[in-house]
Amino acid sequence: MVQVIEFISLKRIHSQFSNMSKKKPTKSTKSKSTVSRKKVAPPKPKTYLIRDAVATENDAQYRKIFKILCGVLGIILVVLALGSGINGDDEYQNKYSESLVDYYASMGADTSALYIEKGNMHLYGGFFDLTTGVVNETLGYNKFDPAYHNIRHIFNALFGLLAMIFTALLAKEIAGWRAGIVTLVLMFLSPRFLGHSMMNPKDIPFAAGFAIALYFIVLLLKKMPKPGWKVPLGLALGMALAISSRAGGLLLIAYLGLFMGLHFLMTYGIKGIFSEIKTVGKYAAYGVGISLVGFIIAILFWPFALVDPFSHPMEALTEFEKLGVKIRLLFQGENIMSDDTAWHYPITWIWRTIPLYTLFGVLGSFVFLPKLLKRYHILPILLCYFAAIFPVAYVIAKESIIHDGWRHLMFVYPPMVIIASLFWLQLEKIFKPNKIATYALYSLLGIMVASTTLFIVRNHQYPYVYFNLLSGGVGGAFGEYETDYWGVSVKQAIDWMEDEGILHENMEEITIATSYLHNVRAYLVNNYRGKVKTVYVRYNDRYSKKWDYAIFPSRYIRGPHLRNETWPTSKSIHTIYANDVPLTIIEKETTHFAYEGEKALKQKDFNSAIAYFNQEVQAYPDNELAWIKLAVANVNARDFNAALAAADKALSVAPDNINAVYYKAIAKLNTGNRGEALALFNEAIRIDSGFSAAYYYKAVILAESQDRTTLGEAANTAIKAIEKNPKMKAAYDLAARIYDQLGDTGKAARLREMMSKL
Repeated sequence: MVQVIEFISLKRIHSQFSNMSKKKPTKSTKSKSTVSRKKVAPPKPKTYLIRDAVATENDAQYRKIFKILCGVLGIILVVLALGSGINGDDEYQNKYSESLVDYYASMGADTSALYIEKGNMHLYGGFFDLTTGVVNETLGYNKFDPAYHNIRHIFNALFGLLAMIFTALLAKEIAGWRAGIVTLVLMFLSPRFLGHSMMNPKDIPFAAGFAIALYFIVLLLKKMPKPGWKVPLGLALGMALAISSRAGGLLLIAYLGLFMGLHFLMTYGIKGIFSEIKTVGKYAAYGVGISLVGFIIAILFWPFALVDPFSHPMEALTEFEKLGVKIRLLFQGENIMSDDTAWHYPITWIWRTIPLYTLFGVLGSFVFLPKLLKRYHILPILLCYFAAIFPVAYVIAKESIIHDGWRHLMFVYPPMVIIASLFWLQLEKIFKPNKIATYALYSLLGIMVASTTLFIVRNHQYPYVYFNLLSGGVGGAFGEYETDYWGVSVKQAIDWMEDEGILHENMEEITIATSYLHNVRAYLVNNYRGKVKTVYVRYNDRYSKKWDYAIFPSRYIRGPHLRNETWPTSKSIHTIYANDVPLTIIEKETTHFAYEGEKALKQKDFNSAIAYFNQEVQAYPDNELAWIKLAVANVNARDFNAALAAADKALSVAPDNINAVYYKAIAKLNTGNRGEALALFNEAIRIDSGFSAAYYYKAVILAESQDRTTLGEAANTAIKAIEKNPKMKAAYDLAARIYDQLGDTGKAARLREMMSKL
């Protein structure tokens, strides 16, 4: 850009001197001419805004190393991806992939891709699922073929590699090839990002699109106002990849507009808006043109947006801001709903799960920010900070719902690594005169890198479960935060069953139960058709169906239960570990006492149920579910002391188990211990604020009071029970009777009218 402006200036001067040679001006004419030239001369460009990194004599060698690393790391990443398991959300994407292929194959006649109820996949761009779907369809693979998922994982790895390479290239544009190499290595050795690159087809292509776009934004600014066609095309393609992965890619349009505006103002000044009209037009044309081309390419792979390019993308963006799908999460030791997380949820997850070299690098960079801005130019540095910080701040400000750690914000990690790399390079420059300090720096960084590398090597099938040492590692996270929230380690459980000969070609038919049915079925349906029956069971209802073996990841098991070290259970015949922390267990069922007890309980044969559950807990005293059901059976058999004993046993195995707390409260209530029962119902509400039955019985106890204030609280509590379960007739009746006591017959009548309509 500087050279272009200098050339323009020289051309003007040459023209002016040519005119002067034709006609010698008078003194007054010369003076006016000089004044005129000063008025039309463009502002002198600020050459420090963005320019090529300072070249070194080793650049050719560094560039060669960079290319070799890209190839080697790419091969390693693909191999790792082939060993990774399926993520739990693939179930929705597989359906979307099939619908996309049908949509385009039918030229839009098959509209199933326009609305996918389960998982809202139609709100996502379809580039990844369409391309992998076409490949799998061409090769004849279906979702129950392991090869089907291998194709998806290979593509996933390639997108992860793209994200790493373009992140490194951006670092190279800022600080040279050595910075690019450092950034590439640090990206690859980041266990969370690496793990997601192996099996996350939503967030990794999105992050790749963002990384590509950020790189080309810097190149575009460097070459403005004449960037040619290659750089704008590269930027448009990066935008297209991001938008065709998730509607949040539309943010890149805002990023581009913001930084093009900053670049113009910092180059030409505010006066340039009026004196450089043609240049303003070029900036606007490139900004609008690139955004438009990127958007058009994106919606070509996104049927939902294609049918309505104006309103549907914004609808999708709005939906992702609030993330309507709500699930239960384990966060800071508490099991809470995803719409009830603390404001610092994403920040807490990020600092606990990024490598220490990134964490310390980003935090330390603020100390050296003035030096970094001076050494590496203003706009690229500001772009990296903005891309790393703004989305997190935006999510917090909008109170957006996110879950599964911070995977929705995975795209902020590449600029974080660039910032960290620049910090370590700046520290190296400062320490360079002192060899001891330099070696100490290398040792410190080496230890941090070695730590993440060791974790990847030990847990190469699922490195995404990583927690850094400052947060206590994955051991410190167990029972406090989700680990294998996608059930990726289910694959290793099935591999073990095959290695042990439990699964083989000539086997007798067996039933395998699991809370991750899609993950299990994908590996078993085609390989063991007719030999293995798979059934879905929730862990807290695992004996509702009869099974021989069960595969249960730790997801959905309450934090206190995990922290109590009673999981894995005595029924576990094998456990999949990450750094000695259990991720998934395989249980074997031989007696089926618990299942028979469940059957008897449903048939209201309480004596038989008690007998079966007693046999179960004698054989497996750590079976909290059998103890709970024993408490239920005893409550129904009116043996409340036995119910209390069983509930206490259940709580000794699984503290905070809401059903154990609830039935203990019921038993206390029936033995006349109303105060203790009230405390237990309050405890049940604390554990699960949506537990309508606990509100109801709390209101029952409070309604026995003659105090109007307490009766008012009882009425409010009964209304809470109705809010949590609008079909609970007993709560309507109770609330109406309380309002009768309070003399509010109008409310009582309305409640009875509502109850009559149920």
